[in-house]
Amino acid sequence: MTSSSFASLGVPTTVCQVLAERGITTPTPIQAATLPDSLAGRDVLGRGRTGSGKTYAFLLPLVARLTESGGRRQPKRPRALVLAPTRELATQIDEALAPLAQATGLRSRTVFGGVGQNPQVQALARGVDVVVACPGRLEDLLGQGHVSLDAIEITILDEADHMADLGFLPVVKRLLDRTPASGQRMLFSATLDRAVNSLVSRYLTKPVTHEADSPQSPVAKMDHHVLHVTPEAHLPVLVDLVAAPGRTVVFTRTKHRAKKLARQLNASGVPAVELHGNLSQGARTRTMDAFHSGTANTLVATDIAARGIHVDDVGLVIHADPPVEHKAYLHRSGRTARAGASGTVVTLMLDDQVRDVRDLTRKAGIRPTTTRVTASHPLLGELAPGERSFPGPFVVTVPAQNGQRSGSATKAGQSTRSGRSGRSGRPRRSNGGAAPAGRNRSRRRSA
Repeated sequence: MTSSSFASLGVPTTVCQVLAERGITTPTPIQAATLPDSLAGRDVLGRGRTGSGKTYAFLLPLVARLTESGGRRQPKRPRALVLAPTRELATQIDEALAPLAQATGLRSRTVFGGVGQNPQVQALARGVDVVVACPGRLEDLLGQGHVSLDAIEITILDEADHMADLGFLPVVKRLLDRTPASGQRMLFSATLDRAVNSLVSRYLTKPVTHEADSPQSPVAKMDHHVLHVTPEAHLPVLVDLVAAPGRTVVFTRTKHRAKKLARQLNASGVPAVELHGNLSQGARTRTMDAFHSGTANTLVATDIAARGIHVDDVGLVIHADPPVEHKAYLHRSGRTARAGASGTVVTLMLDDQVRDVRDLTRKAGIRPTTTRVTASHPLLGELAPGERSFPGPFVVTVPAQNGQRSGSATKAGQSTRSGRSGRSGRPRRSNGGAAPAGRNRSRRRSA
């Protein structure tokens, strides 16, 4: 049962006011469970699924304790460290931290690769209170003498299991070895397995463990469907689903497939952007800006986005390629049904994938509804209700010198009418193909 307020859990008034201004007044289960211990300075091991509120669960005590400790900001010697597995997650943690830091006089800095290090080095030299970092770049700067971890009061590991999956544990351990053993440490993870337990036993002192939900809890508020398709129907079915209103994340196994599918969707008149490991940081930023803003409502991604991307209002997740193992299925699916909202998860399955998908869903602890479909099947209108729209491809142009906007959702002269589907030539779905009256896609969006 959640507490009625953050204040009753011990969160300072100034911080509570910042939360209230953003409409955040009721703690989630993971926040209510961990905050009394983390605010008291205890080491905490928290497990909760993606979208459960883990970010505020560790940011609130971090801000409160740094503010109360009376420590001074020093050049190259941050007072708190947050380690995240991906650049996107580090950025989003820092964005959540920003209003809290501003209200309490703290200063933060992100540190990750893929961009030049000079701005990071300069910020560290001026002095910051909190570093939100990916392990690799932080270790590089540490080796170059641009930062020291000997003044760290609080260390947080976010998505520790993903850190292990990506092979970061050796670097993480070397970094933790450079932080004072007397400091407070908090570790948050979606799952608690052997790799995570190795960090817990080595670096946390008498940790208080809180598990706010079960490992399979993401399925509780999701409708899971497997659509059995022929190779010829695979793309038309996918196009029909993503052409419905609202945000959709489409997952592929490889970078090549993500690129190809994004190109095919754009050619069909559906604005889509891609996210995978071959993109520069600038391209990643443009991709996520387009997806956040709605100029492209479809994101085609590899598993890099299954953990590191947190986007509200994603109503539909499509596994265009079923993942290899069940943990990836759950993490991918966690892009929808966030923060108490409901969502729909669709897996496209070919004949030769039947056994693999059956094993995958069994291990994930779900029982999906399996239906053999074509692009004209009425079930598609129920899974993704609303009129299909084909406004044209998403196009990013070279930034103009005079400061004009650098992106456009459509090519010049491209019609934004919803009646034609570009090269596919398929008409939009009429109301007769949509969900029954009274149902609309907003039911699958996050609040």
